[in-house]
Amino acid sequence: MHPQADPEKLEKIAAMMRYYILAATTRAGSGHPTSSLSATELMTGLFFGGFFRYDADNPGHPNNDRLIFSKGHASPLFYALWVAAGKLDGEEFINTYRKMGSPLEGHPTVAYPYVEAATGSLGQGLSIGVGLALNAKYLDKLPYITYVLLGDSEMAEGSQWEALEIAAYYKLDNLIGILDVNRLGQRGETMYGWNLEAYQQRIAAFGWETFLIDGHSFPEILAAYKKAGQVADKPAMIIAKTIKGKGVSFLENKNGWHGVALKPEELERAIPELGEIDKTVRGKLIAPEDRKPEKPVAGSVEELHYPPDKPVPTRNAYGNALRRLYPKFPDIVSLDGEVSNSTRAEYFEEKYPDRFFEMFIAEQNMVGAALGLACRGKIPFVSTFAAFLTRAFDQIRMSQYSETNIKFVGSHAGVSIGEDGPSQMGLEDLAMMRAILNSVVLYPCDAVATERLVEEAAKHQGIVYIRTTRAATPIHYGPDESFPIGGCKVLKRSGQDVATVVTAGITVFEALKAHAELEKAGINIRVIDLYSIKPLDAATLMEAARETKAIITVEDHYAEGGLGEAVSSCLCKVVPALVHILAVRRKPQSGKPEELLDYEEISQKAIIKQVKRVLNLP
Repeated sequence: MHPQADPEKLEKIAAMMRYYILAATTRAGSGHPTSSLSATELMTGLFFGGFFRYDADNPGHPNNDRLIFSKGHASPLFYALWVAAGKLDGEEFINTYRKMGSPLEGHPTVAYPYVEAATGSLGQGLSIGVGLALNAKYLDKLPYITYVLLGDSEMAEGSQWEALEIAAYYKLDNLIGILDVNRLGQRGETMYGWNLEAYQQRIAAFGWETFLIDGHSFPEILAAYKKAGQVADKPAMIIAKTIKGKGVSFLENKNGWHGVALKPEELERAIPELGEIDKTVRGKLIAPEDRKPEKPVAGSVEELHYPPDKPVPTRNAYGNALRRLYPKFPDIVSLDGEVSNSTRAEYFEEKYPDRFFEMFIAEQNMVGAALGLACRGKIPFVSTFAAFLTRAFDQIRMSQYSETNIKFVGSHAGVSIGEDGPSQMGLEDLAMMRAILNSVVLYPCDAVATERLVEEAAKHQGIVYIRTTRAATPIHYGPDESFPIGGCKVLKRSGQDVATVVTAGITVFEALKAHAELEKAGINIRVIDLYSIKPLDAATLMEAARETKAIITVEDHYAEGGLGEAVSSCLCKVVPALVHILAVRRKPQSGKPEELLDYEEISQKAIIKQVKRVLNLP
């Protein structure tokens, strides 16, 4: 047994941590002290019982064990752990917790250096843990263990069960869950209360080894961690019966205290119940092995080659690009939601199967796992149908608070997919991804643009979304064309342009056909391929607004939040431009792509009609 695994010493550390949990939340006037108190022994035993291997002076050490607080509202417990580890001053914790500008936020974020990933939206931590464990077992091949603290309330989330099944599928014996079954949620009893067997039956059925314990007994806690660490070829879950508000009689197992801080006079009543508080007691973390992954070396890549007379779907170009570019970006990994033969991520899988993770039809877990992989320096490309990424919007939303480096690719976008009908049509994805802070949103029209933009995405640090098309589109650009993020391409321009058509993706070719038809009638229009929808090229758009009578945007996406609104919001601040938005405004249905483009009035015919309307021509 580790010399620190002395229950008496651990009890002293736990008492001190309870003091700081209560004092910090009382000073802040808010927080979740009772949810923290229930898991205090569980986390004290993990950190200071000789199990958690961590170089506290180097949070970035590649072989540190990893800890995710999926129940992120228990952040007072997380910070108290680092007080006990000697890496956070107790008074600083009390005085700055939840204060503006403090890294000690109400739910953990990466502003605090010991946080792996931002949590707090429940049901996501286990998926992040899956990504961290996948990285250790299959990529870096390091012996670090990932621990995830889970709340019983969040086990109602479907994303938890997505994570449970994929962790068992990949035999992640380096992943240990700690389920804090404290019976009470925000408004009353949880689904199964203290029925630990109900959790055990369900979790074991998903292929996990399970251990039922008293979550306040250090001997049972230490024994469970030891056994969990010895499990082979499957993940382990410690299912602990705990008491919410443990240690304070008027809080213990009492409903109505979730997310409620004690008043100062209540704190005075509570502290004596904690026993003797030694604020100087500290636990010691054990050092990790000093093993490091091999640093991948970037290599050269093949040049682009697309015959100019052969149309290619941009989804195909995405798969080609990922496969072609991997030597240059050896941190790339690919995750797909069982549609790789449609997204064309299969091209990458065929050549680099060890860098590809099939995540099946479980998009929430796919995004969470990608975040875990990104936390360890990988560049995840996450692909599925654009429509299905909407299922994982909360995971995408939360990933922005981890300052992550994930690339999302949505194929089968828009009504132009045709006969499959509206259930498969991504029509909200541009709005969704534009709403993410500091995201980049790209929509290439041909194979060359797609290849170049995949490369730009790989180089860019941050969240990038690439929208690809099902149908084959002509090769418009030459192989030497560049596509910087934030740029656009002016495809048609003259000194007599009467209107500007701004578009992207498949409707670029509708605009070009409209240009040719109008030119025959002596009407000149400017055509802009706005391949970078966020950020966009404001200078070129403003120039067009000044030089032509109207801006007409065309997109295979709903009007709300799409390309048209991006252009409008850009121009309205500086140029009094009239922007006409052609977008999907009718409920889609099955049909041929060209029929649907006409039906939604985003086709060549609709563009010509709109140009003539703004010019008051018949």
